Amino acid sequence: MKEIKISEEFLSRMKDLLGTVEYEAYLKSFEEERLYGLRVNTLKISPEEFQDITTLKLHPVPWISNGYYYEGVERPAKDPYYYAGLYYLQEPSAMTPAHMLPVEPGDKVLDLCAAPGGKSTELGAKLKGKGLLVSNDISNSRARALLKNLELWGIDNICVTSEEPEKLNTAFPGFFNKILVDAPCSGEGMFRKDADMVKSYEEHGPEYYAAIQTKIVGHAVDMLAPGGLLMYSTCTFSICENEDIIRHILEKYDDMELVKLPLFEGASDGIGLSGCLRLFPHKIKGEGHFMALLKKKGDPALGEPEKPERKKAKVLPEELSQFLSMISKPFITSRIEIKNNCVYYLPEYFPEAGRKLRFLRTGLLLGEMKKERFEPSQALAQSLTREGFKQTISFQKEDERVIRYLKGETVFLTESEERKKGWILICVDGFPLGFAKGNGDTLKNKYYPGWRWQ
Repeated sequence: MKEIKISEEFLSRMKDLLGTVEYEAYLKSFEEERLYGLRVNTLKISPEEFQDITTLKLHPVPWISNGYYYEGVERPAKDPYYYAGLYYLQEPSAMTPAHMLPVEPGDKVLDLCAAPGGKSTELGAKLKGKGLLVSNDISNSRARALLKNLELWGIDNICVTSEEPEKLNTAFPGFFNKILVDAPCSGEGMFRKDADMVKSYEEHGPEYYAAIQTKIVGHAVDMLAPGGLLMYSTCTFSICENEDIIRHILEKYDDMELVKLPLFEGASDGIGLSGCLRLFPHKIKGEGHFMALLKKKGDPALGEPEKPERKKAKVLPEELSQFLSMISKPFITSRIEIKNNCVYYLPEYFPEAGRKLRFLRTGLLLGEMKKERFEPSQALAQSLTREGFKQTISFQKEDERVIRYLKGETVFLTESEERKKGWILICVDGFPLGFAKGNGDTLKNKYYPGWRWQ
């Protein structure tokens, strides 16, 4: 067993939970190294295509169609493809809740405890640019990391909030048809991955978190539309944070029912409540996790919001209009809003009550008006494709100018390369990284300083 000091009380409880034989196998799992995973961004590239272009040594996660293991010695966060938003680094078991929540394009989706964005990025990719994704985290600093990851992935139909669930509930009663609650928990399933979780566990055990989880999930139920689905998940083993929370929902809310999750090789059924799903590190190649899928009874049509009124087209600043004409996808001008010189493309569906919430972002940040000039944003660049912008330059990943660009340095063109002036979308192997301003032989770097290669 690794040098991880775990209380005898926890070990005794795990022995009671698993039984003697399984308990010994669980203890033996601590002798194994933790596993590393990445999940491919299907908004930008298929898993098969990614395997063809990457130099990382990958092995598929059997139960995640776009999930892979990579070797711990690799440095995937120091790869231009990471900066292009082609994948997210995520522990394999943690990929499961968002993967198993059946989100469809056009859904209105809430990720209630979303930071740093591992699950939100997958939910947003499933929407394929249609519908709405509200990603919330009560911590403002963590919500900022969440926003960066969503923008890096090129998801434009987002709202990122930093609010208490209770306040969200006042703005979105019965609004969402898919909700994910990856609840704060005691973290027992992550002890092998992160030994610091043990210290946190000793400060606040399962009973402390169960009270928080009960409150959070109650608000989630209220925000779920008729016919909607709620995925509840934790990365812990304790029954009081898992099956007992689900029992509480089923007993308190007559209109909620459990939807049986399909088991796959290595996965286990719920303990004392069949239909849930448990992952144990001694049974799968991953850490510990719990999931349960719930459905609100009723006609889904009753939860559909009224169609927003068709507003008149807006007259946009000339340079903004000129820039948007370089993008192949059309923009509905009535959804473009300029506030404090920042230009936003608002989501299609959004209740007026939602405007009173504390937002980090509403929709896609297109850029900023600087007097009469328009300067496009990093988020806009990430949401585009090479084919979707009139002026592009694509460098091969091995070209040293890719790293120069990501570091914020001026990039020079070779004699054989075509000279372009004005705004240019810089790509690596065809995948957008950001903007530059062409001026003959040089490209003035416009890569966002806060994202630069360190």
